[in-house]
Amino acid sequence: MSTAIRTRPATRTHTGPLGRTASGAERAIAPIMLGIVVIGTWQLLTSSGLVEAYLLPSPDAIVAEMVEFWPSMLSAGAITGLNALVGLVAGSLVGVVAALLASTSRLLDGMLAPIVAALAVIPIVALAPVLNTMFGADSQTGRQLIASLAAFVPVFITTARGLRQTQPVHRELMTSFAATPWQVMRTITLPTAVPYTFTGIRLASSLAVISALVAEYFGGPRGGLGGLISTSAASSAYPRAWAYVVAAIVLGLAFYLVTLALERWASRRR
Repeated sequence: MSTAIRTRPATRTHTGPLGRTASGAERAIAPIMLGIVVIGTWQLLTSSGLVEAYLLPSPDAIVAEMVEFWPSMLSAGAITGLNALVGLVAGSLVGVVAALLASTSRLLDGMLAPIVAALAVIPIVALAPVLNTMFGADSQTGRQLIASLAAFVPVFITTARGLRQTQPVHRELMTSFAATPWQVMRTITLPTAVPYTFTGIRLASSLAVISALVAEYFGGPRGGLGGLISTSAASSAYPRAWAYVVAAIVLGLAFYLVTLALERWASRRR
């Protein structure tokens, strides 16, 4: 008679410096308390006159500008968000396809590796004015291309790594069953690489938003958050510029959280 042994999956625990397990409430309260301390210190420094307002506006001045200009923040955030989203989707798709091609041929892998390395070090501040001039002052295409380039690199790297994680014994087993290369790719290689791909997309989401902001800062239509930050700073409206910076941070966090949720969903499906 055989007996089946059931094992419970290991659960991730968070321990503090003294070895005590931290609860979910404690993990949520800790960053909130840190934020309160930082903002309180910031307000104290600006109110006491130790820091000039033109160097660092006070939090209450920034909040006042956010309340007054929230409609323009929403419209500008929508423009920047669309540019980042288009760039993220396009760059991710190209990155996945390029990684798949590289995994099928050593020659293609050797050709793509230096290209990806070169794309990773392209300075956005130099490329943005060039693309804005190429596609016209009223076009968002240049910004979307820059966001695509920023998203392409991490997605390609992580997907290529995931495609190499397949165990040789699994490939040999499929070969013994007379499986075609496409069947091996569909049933073993791709499912193994999916979590790596979503990790790359999570990393690329923040880069896409940052790249879109920087591209907007250096010329082109002024409707996005980057352009409004530049315009506000140029007119010495520093609290307003910081208010648009806060809106950009919120946009970046939204992209990050959505892609993080997708990554966790893909991990559970696997």
